[in-house]
Order: sequence, then structure tokens, then C-alpha cells
Amino acid sequence: MRSAPEDLLTGEIFDDYAAISVDELSRLCAVDKTYIVQLVEEGVLSTIEIDAAEWRFAGAALRRTRTALRLQRDLDLNLPGVALVLQLLEELAQLRCRVDVVRA
Repeated sequence: MRSAPEDLLTGEIFDDYAAISVDELSRLCAVDKTYIVQLVEEGVLSTIEIDAAEWRFAGAALRRTRTALRLQRDLDLNLPGVALVLQLLEELAQLRCRVDVVRA
């Protein structure tokens, strides 16, 4: 059975080195630009300096923004709570990498 054209999935691939604008990030995460600004102000996201006229983000910001959205939606966390959880998740990932290196 063949699927209809409207059933096809589309997507965009970003690597960690891609530069994403505020507009692209807000569109890809389906949020208002003010939410992205709030994430930057809270330290959840950091900008990369490419163009002083407009903020640009590394590709990893897309994953981080979506994780922040899930934390707020699923756990009802405020932005400082989201920032703390993201920091702890990153530290946990680094520690797991160190354990893997020691075990090898």
C-alpha cells in the first residue's frame, strides 16, 4: 500500500556547528522569539558571535531549546529550574563519559 504525499515526513538536519538564527530557532521549536530571548537571558542558551546585528545559535541550541520546552511542559519548571536541570544533565553526561573511559 502506498502512502499519500501528505503522509510523508519532512525534516531538517542540523549539526552542532550549524548557525541558526533566532527566527529559524523559534520556527523550528514553534515558540515566539521572546521565549528564545528569555532562554538566553536565563543562561539556558548562548549565542555565537557571527553577526552583531542578529543573534545566531549553534545547532545544539535546537536540541537544548526543545529539551527546555519539554521540561517546562512535563515537569512544570520555571526557567531557572530548567537552566539548573540542563546543567545537571550535562554534568551527568560528562561523568558517564569519564566512567566509560576509566572502564575501557
